[in-house]
Amino acid sequence: MLYLNNFIHEFPAFTTLVSFIIGLCFMPLVIDIAKKRNFVVKPNKRTSHEGVIPNIGGINIFISFLSTVFLFTYGIISELQFTIVGLFIILIIGFVDDLIAIKPTWKLLGELASAFFLIVVSDVRLSHLHGFLGINELSIGWSYLLSFFVFVVIINALNLIDGVDGLASGLGILYCLFFAVYFSLTANINMAISAYAMSGSLFVFFLYNVFGGRRKIFMGDSGSLLLGYMITLYVFDFCELNAYKCIPGIFQMSAAPAVTICVLSVPLFDTMRVMLTRIKKGVSPFHPDKNHIHHLLLKTGLKHRQVTFVLLGVSICFIALGIIGRQWNIGILILVAFSVASVLTYFLWRKVDKKLYSNIKAKL
Repeated sequence: MLYLNNFIHEFPAFTTLVSFIIGLCFMPLVIDIAKKRNFVVKPNKRTSHEGVIPNIGGINIFISFLSTVFLFTYGIISELQFTIVGLFIILIIGFVDDLIAIKPTWKLLGELASAFFLIVVSDVRLSHLHGFLGINELSIGWSYLLSFFVFVVIINALNLIDGVDGLASGLGILYCLFFAVYFSLTANINMAISAYAMSGSLFVFFLYNVFGGRRKIFMGDSGSLLLGYMITLYVFDFCELNAYKCIPGIFQMSAAPAVTICVLSVPLFDTMRVMLTRIKKGVSPFHPDKNHIHHLLLKTGLKHRQVTFVLLGVSICFIALGIIGRQWNIGILILVAFSVASVLTYFLWRKVDKKLYSNIKAKL
């Protein structure tokens, strides 16, 4: 076991395979339990699937991820115990929401409770603005406020983007691999192992969700909230490493906060756009609708898998933009990313309108 542990710490990417195998072993059991216990989602006006589908894929992601982390980073478990408490809380909140659809207020309170254990108790937070707007190190109060805000934004953005097969898990794989590679290159091995393990767990779910056929399973809020929690953890650690120059100079990114915005651009920009649109219409920003980016792409005639792979391709381009602009001024990189996202959305709306017009014309 010691030899394997040393091997993993030397080649952390191997953790992806380990978590994948564990997830592959447990997934049939999770699906069978979900069907027996009626942990399923039935077709409704906001879904496009047929038949009853298990919706607790997050449980399998949690099992394979945490098992792998325990196997190879057990030496720091005592340091991460309260971070894991927060992870348990967000998993339970998501699981309960999958079963009984709790009110947004209670869901938000649960998210804030999990954030408390991550940000306040574990002291994993944003403490620096990297010179953005002339601000560097933040006071403890502003650090907490910013960290809680970013936590809620990221976790809900990833929750809301989970609308077509493979999208949330596919994006999660991309994000985890980005951070995993970075943590590996900067010798933050425990964080790298964690991110690689999460990517392997997500890949098992991705295969079942997209290509599962009769064994299809949905991520559910238990999975999307869990993913958001872990991505927030990686974002915080990534930004803090760059803020205090705890890494070799060649890997230093002066625009680290803007780079994370580029990496997460698809869910972040889509959430902002949708909420502003709802407010403009005079409805609650939390009111569900079919105005998300994946809904618009479906309206153009694309299928679920096509929508997923289109948005994965777009995300890769934004990640590349973040890497290219890693030493730019933070404001400039954010402006460029926002401008590109706005232009792409404009052309998408043109495409949707054109498709709608064609359909109306064909009926006349």
